[in-house]
Amino acid sequence: MRRQEARELFMQMLFQMEMQQDYSRELKTRFFEWNEPGKSQVEYIDTLYEMIHDHLTEIDEKLSEASSNWKVNRISKVDLAILRLAAAEILYFKEIPDRVSINEAVELAKKFGTDDSGRFVNGVLGKVAREKNETDQ
Repeated sequence: MRRQEARELFMQMLFQMEMQQDYSRELKTRFFEWNEPGKSQVEYIDTLYEMIHDHLTEIDEKLSEASSNWKVNRISKVDLAILRLAAAEILYFKEIPDRVSINEAVELAKKFGTDDSGRFVNGVLGKVAREKNETDQ
Protein backbone atom coordinates (compact mmCIF):
# COMPACT_ATOMS: atom_id res chain seq x y z
CA MET A 1 0.00 0.00 0.00
CA ARG A 2 1.36 3.36 -1.00
CA ARG A 3 1.29 6.35 1.35
CA GLN A 4 -1.45 7.93 -0.77
CA GLU A 5 -3.67 4.88 -0.27
CA ALA A 6 -2.87 4.86 3.45
CA ARG A 7 -3.98 8.51 3.69
CA GLU A 8 -7.25 7.71 1.96
CA LEU A 9 -7.94 4.81 4.29
CA PHE A 10 -6.97 6.85 7.34
CA MET A 11 -9.22 9.73 6.24
CA GLN A 12 -12.13 7.30 6.00
CA MET A 13 -11.41 6.11 9.53
CA LEU A 14 -11.32 9.70 10.82
CA PHE A 15 -14.63 10.37 9.11
CA GLN A 16 -16.16 7.32 10.80
CA MET A 17 -14.72 8.38 14.17
CA GLU A 18 -16.16 11.86 13.82
CA MET A 19 -19.58 10.53 12.83
CA GLN A 20 -19.59 8.23 15.87
CA GLN A 21 -17.84 10.74 18.14
CA ASP A 22 -15.49 7.92 19.09
CA TYR A 23 -11.73 8.40 18.66
CA SER A 24 -10.83 5.33 20.70
CA ARG A 25 -8.05 2.90 19.98
CA GLU A 26 -10.69 0.17 19.95
CA LEU A 27 -12.49 1.75 16.99
CA LYS A 28 -9.16 2.15 15.19
CA THR A 29 -8.39 -1.53 15.77
CA ARG A 30 -11.82 -2.63 14.50
CA PHE A 31 -11.58 -0.34 11.47
CA PHE A 32 -8.23 -1.79 10.44
CA GLU A 33 -9.36 -5.36 11.03
CA TRP A 34 -11.89 -4.72 8.24
CA ASN A 35 -9.59 -2.56 6.09
CA GLU A 36 -6.12 -3.98 6.44
CA PRO A 37 -3.40 -1.47 5.64
CA GLY A 38 -0.24 -2.71 4.00
CA LYS A 39 2.49 -3.65 6.43
CA SER A 40 4.71 -0.91 5.04
CA GLN A 41 2.21 1.73 6.16
CA VAL A 42 1.24 0.41 9.60
CA GLU A 43 3.90 2.49 11.37
CA TYR A 44 2.81 5.66 9.53
CA ILE A 45 -0.86 5.02 10.32
CA ASP A 46 -0.20 4.21 13.96
CA THR A 47 1.96 7.31 14.43
CA LEU A 48 -0.57 9.52 12.66
CA TYR A 49 -3.40 8.13 14.78
CA GLU A 50 -1.44 8.78 17.99
CA MET A 51 -0.71 12.37 16.92
CA ILE A 52 -4.37 13.03 16.23
CA HIS A 53 -5.54 11.17 19.33
CA ASP A 54 -3.11 13.06 21.60
CA HIS A 55 -3.40 16.49 19.95
CA LEU A 56 -6.96 16.67 18.58
CA THR A 57 -7.83 19.82 20.55
CA GLU A 58 -4.66 21.60 19.39
CA ILE A 59 -5.19 20.50 15.77
CA ASP A 60 -8.79 21.73 15.85
CA GLU A 61 -7.67 25.07 17.33
CA LYS A 62 -5.16 25.52 14.49
CA LEU A 63 -7.85 24.64 11.93
CA SER A 64 -10.33 27.07 13.50
CA GLU A 65 -7.74 29.86 13.44
CA ALA A 66 -6.90 29.13 9.81
CA SER A 67 -10.47 28.77 8.56
CA SER A 68 -11.73 32.31 8.89
CA ASN A 69 -15.28 32.42 10.23
CA TRP A 70 -15.62 28.61 10.20
CA LYS A 71 -15.77 26.79 13.50
CA VAL A 72 -14.69 23.15 13.35
CA ASN A 73 -18.24 21.97 14.05
CA ARG A 74 -19.46 23.80 10.91
CA ILE A 75 -16.94 22.19 8.54
CA SER A 76 -18.26 19.20 6.60
CA LYS A 77 -17.24 15.91 8.19
CA VAL A 78 -15.38 14.81 5.07
CA ASP A 79 -13.41 18.06 4.85
CA LEU A 80 -12.75 17.94 8.58
CA ALA A 81 -11.29 14.42 8.38
CA ILE A 82 -9.03 15.51 5.52
CA LEU A 83 -7.98 18.70 7.32
CA ARG A 84 -7.17 16.87 10.54
CA LEU A 85 -5.07 14.28 8.73
CA ALA A 86 -3.07 16.87 6.79
CA ALA A 87 -2.74 19.27 9.73
CA ALA A 88 -1.30 16.45 11.83
CA GLU A 89 1.25 15.75 9.09
CA ILE A 90 2.13 19.44 8.78
CA LEU A 91 2.46 19.98 12.52
CA TYR A 92 4.08 16.73 13.64
CA PHE A 93 5.74 14.95 10.70
CA LYS A 94 8.87 16.94 9.93
CA GLU A 95 9.97 14.42 7.29
CA ILE A 96 6.89 15.10 5.12
CA PRO A 97 7.11 18.41 3.24
CA ASP A 98 4.14 20.70 3.91
CA ARG A 99 3.38 20.98 0.20
CA VAL A 100 3.09 17.19 -0.10
CA SER A 101 0.59 17.05 2.78
CA ILE A 102 -1.39 19.92 1.28
CA ASN A 103 -1.41 18.48 -2.26
CA GLU A 104 -2.48 15.04 -1.03
CA ALA A 105 -5.25 16.61 1.06
CA VAL A 106 -6.51 18.64 -1.89
CA GLU A 107 -6.66 15.46 -3.99
CA LEU A 108 -8.64 13.70 -1.26
CA ALA A 109 -10.99 16.69 -1.05
CA LYS A 110 -11.56 16.63 -4.79
CA LYS A 111 -12.28 12.90 -4.68
CA PHE A 112 -14.52 12.79 -1.60
CA GLY A 113 -15.71 16.35 -0.96
CA THR A 114 -17.85 18.93 -2.68
CA ASP A 115 -16.92 21.08 -5.67
CA ASP A 116 -15.54 23.72 -3.27
CA SER A 117 -13.70 21.33 -0.95
CA GLY A 118 -10.37 21.40 -2.80
CA ARG A 119 -10.05 25.18 -2.63
CA PHE A 120 -11.24 25.29 0.98
CA VAL A 121 -8.81 22.59 2.12
CA ASN A 122 -5.95 24.22 0.21
CA GLY A 123 -6.61 27.62 1.78
CA VAL A 124 -6.94 26.35 5.34
CA LEU A 125 -3.89 24.12 5.19
CA GLY A 126 -1.84 26.85 3.51
CA LYS A 127 -2.56 29.08 6.51
CA VAL A 128 -1.72 26.28 8.97
CA ALA A 129 1.62 25.71 7.22
CA ARG A 130 2.45 29.43 7.05
CA GLU A 131 1.66 29.88 10.74
CA LYS A 132 3.81 26.86 11.67
CA ASN A 133 6.71 28.14 9.57
CA GLU A 134 6.47 31.63 11.07
CA THR A 135 6.49 30.14 14.57
CA ASP A 136 9.47 27.89 13.75
CA GLN A 137 11.63 30.84 12.73
